[in-house]
Amino acid sequence: MNIHKIATHLNQHHDSAETGFSFDCTPIKGDIDVLQVEVIGREEIPIFLSISDNQILCIAYLWGEDEIKADLKANMMEAMLEMNIPMPLSSFAKIEDKYVVFGALSVNSNLDDIELEIVTLSDNSLEVIAEMDSYLS
Repeated sequence: MNIHKIATHLNQHHDSAETGFSFDCTPIKGDIDVLQVEVIGREEIPIFLSISDNQILCIAYLWGEDEIKADLKANMMEAMLEMNIPMPLSSFAKIEDKYVVFGALSVNSNLDDIELEIVTLSDNSLEVIAEMDSYLS
């Protein structure tokens, strides 16, 4: 599996029968190839997909450290911990000064499973931002 095969699959699925969404994919070259996936209608929260020897990793960047109301940070962290288990197929993490939600799949996952993970992560991102809005400036 490689990002170009995933991009071709997603770009060819307009209003996919699997998820009901369309996608716009942009490969990003670097030390590790990354695929930026925009779920059409949700362009403000792209999903970044990369593939290693062990997993396919999908990440959505939520907000930066500087966007958190300082006096509410501990409450936000508690709320994130409580939300982590019931949030399907996703978990919270922090990359440098950015908070993210991510999901990981087996490198043996099929294209429909990858598509479902992307849409689920997008759904979860929107829900998290709505739930955490009171902690952000």
